[in-house]
Amino acid sequence: MRLAIVGRRVFSEYEEFLTGLFTLLISVSLSFIAGIYLGSVNEVLLLIPGLMVLVTPSINMRGAIAGILTSRLSSSMHLGAFEVRFSRGTDLGDNLRASILLTVIISVLLAVFGKIICVLTGTEVIGLVDMVIISVVSGTIAGLIVTMIGVVTSIVCYRRSWNLDMVGAPVVTTFGDMMTLPFLVVTAVLMMGAPMELKLVLGIVVLAMIVWAVVSMGRATETVRDVLREGVPLLAPLSLLGIVAGVLYTDGLESLIAAAAVLILMAPFMNGCGSIGGILTSRVATEMHMGLVDADLVPSRTVLWHFVENYVYALLILPLMGVVSHYAAAAIGITTPGLLPMVLLSVVAGVLVITVMNLLGYYTAVFSYRMGYDPDNFGVPVVTSSIDLVGATALLLVMMVVVG
Repeated sequence: MRLAIVGRRVFSEYEEFLTGLFTLLISVSLSFIAGIYLGSVNEVLLLIPGLMVLVTPSINMRGAIAGILTSRLSSSMHLGAFEVRFSRGTDLGDNLRASILLTVIISVLLAVFGKIICVLTGTEVIGLVDMVIISVVSGTIAGLIVTMIGVVTSIVCYRRSWNLDMVGAPVVTTFGDMMTLPFLVVTAVLMMGAPMELKLVLGIVVLAMIVWAVVSMGRATETVRDVLREGVPLLAPLSLLGIVAGVLYTDGLESLIAAAAVLILMAPFMNGCGSIGGILTSRVATEMHMGLVDADLVPSRTVLWHFVENYVYALLILPLMGVVSHYAAAAIGITTPGLLPMVLLSVVAGVLVITVMNLLGYYTAVFSYRMGYDPDNFGVPVVTSSIDLVGATALLLVMMVVVG
């Protein structure tokens, strides 16, 4: 009898691992669409000053906000409180409303912070009003799409009895990549060529959205207020990491364009490493809620096994990223440093990033839980935000060694 129970548990863990791997492969594959798009618009990045500063944090925040949503809904499912209802006062309805409010608020902050940091670092950048309009319009449209994809994914997992922890983060971060970048670039191009009358109309629309968000915060339910109370103070400073990463990319933009295959690698690399970290934090948060994992400074055997699984995920998908990036660059006629350098760049930088993500994801859950906060609100945002700066640093440093 005991052997049967152990056998079922091993099979269940193996099935979960394969579910995570399959989801990661699909999400990374789709992220190449964003990567190829980024590689193909490299001239636009040079023509619109400071646009690259918004690229990484905008993509990250879409995934972070939707990641909070799916992580919270996953815990709700495991605790038996989830139901498919969108009305005010329900878990699904309130978390959906909180995600939309967070999207508008953080989009404004990204533009303001981006402008300030560009001025402080001497990075050339467009005007503040243009930055705000581009960030809020593109961010809200992409954010609504990604949020609804997160909701649909949650409902599908609920009805099919799939573990949302293994699916949610990869799905929303992937679609965050795919949706955010095109909307950001198209909005920026349109804004740069738009007449003053159209800019005025868009400015009024953006101002109305900001007023709506502020008024809605005052009328929100307790659940929505909890998400905003923990989400805004967390995401606001975390967005700075993405902006700093954007500045690093902007300063090294000419080198990146000279090896444009690296631009193709960026989106799937960030997505894959962020998704792997997101799976870890979402699982640990759920296990803490259920009493299966204690918030100890020394990771338990269960958590260490999650770390090992993450390295296996990384070693399976990172070489593929390098290979696909090289051949995709060759196919669309942009520069590539070669097959071996691209594979080495992806694997070496990726293993470094996954090591940081394992530790950061676990200890974020530990300290947030110990301080009485919901780790679901902290884990995915911290990982997906940190991946910008950690990933940018790792890619650029390893690129200097491998690519030259």
